[in-house]
Amino acid sequence: MSGTSLDGVDGVLCEFDDAPPATPSAVPTSARTQVLTLAHVALPFEPEFKQALLALNSPDVNELHRAALAANQLARAYAEVVQQLLTQTGSSAEQVTAMGAHGQTVRHQPQAHDGTGYTLQLNNPSLLAELTGIAVVADFRSRDVAAGGQGAPLVPAFHVEVFGRPNEATAVLNIGGIANLTLLGDEVLGFDTGPGNALMDHWCQLHTGAAFDRDGAWAASGEVLTPLLHALQQEPFFQQKPPKSTGRDLFNALWLEGNLAPFAEQANGSTFLRPQDVQATLTELTAWSSAKALKDSVQQNTHPAAASPKRLLVCGGGALNKALMERLQAHLPAVEVVSSDAAGIPPLQVEAVAFAWLARQTWLGRTSNLPAVTGARGARVLGAIYPASVI
Repeated sequence: MSGTSLDGVDGVLCEFDDAPPATPSAVPTSARTQVLTLAHVALPFEPEFKQALLALNSPDVNELHRAALAANQLARAYAEVVQQLLTQTGSSAEQVTAMGAHGQTVRHQPQAHDGTGYTLQLNNPSLLAELTGIAVVADFRSRDVAAGGQGAPLVPAFHVEVFGRPNEATAVLNIGGIANLTLLGDEVLGFDTGPGNALMDHWCQLHTGAAFDRDGAWAASGEVLTPLLHALQQEPFFQQKPPKSTGRDLFNALWLEGNLAPFAEQANGSTFLRPQDVQATLTELTAWSSAKALKDSVQQNTHPAAASPKRLLVCGGGALNKALMERLQAHLPAVEVVSSDAAGIPPLQVEAVAFAWLARQTWLGRTSNLPAVTGARGARVLGAIYPASVI
């Protein structure tokens, strides 16, 4: 998995044990899947490659050519992760049934333009199959979009498989570049809540040179700029009702610069916009929008899954941001905010394990989108299979 944080690739080697669903579209009411993670590898992107991927999130010159070459480079990075996983575990390619390779999202515009829209993940699964000798499952999102859905989020189906408990409402918040929330109950509700780490990471890189704000220490050294926070909160996406999804198409550097400009002009270049204060404000925005999404879902009570959860499991890189976790807890005093470690899967492994599970669903011919989450017309088998090469 390489997500919207653009920090690199997370790969896992897993074994699964579960019972087949009663019906193809059945939503389980308790965790059914047991997963054993044998190894985890994190491969950071080189700064130049990260910048190349980030540039492809916006229209520019010769982007088709640049996108094709970036997809090749990404496939080679995936292959390196695969090799490290095999080496760590003493496994061979022949022992691996298949791999899920999500690709790198560079545009996400479902239902836009012509009514269907599109979502685009850079990838070269054919090259990946050739390089590894392992069958590849890719292109997970486009079938859901073709069926009228958002194509995202897809991880709620996995969350219910591994985190769901009978008669217990639980929430799962994945904070990658974009944050998404899953509510687990008798049914499942899930949607993107807004920016996760994307804006914080961008601002931190711009002003400190660091790829991210470790432990949220830089944000903690600043103060929230209330007028700026209120301006950011006016983004219409925060008021939209699910199903909904978003990406760097919306929450990007240009969006942030546009919102900062009026305050910079008012300050005439003074210290009103201290960088650490903006970082604190962006951290608060992620905490506020995530907590708002959870509280709105409970208050509106329009869905059986909206029963008030007692615990919020946080995964993704945001779970390692101490300042962010503290702000989430402050916004949700009646909810226990904890890392997904508490449920048995480290936060940096959850999405990679999720796409291994999604790939397995495809391989077994099982559906894995949740129409109540994505808005699709029905349950679909997601992804395309690229058979293993003969080596």
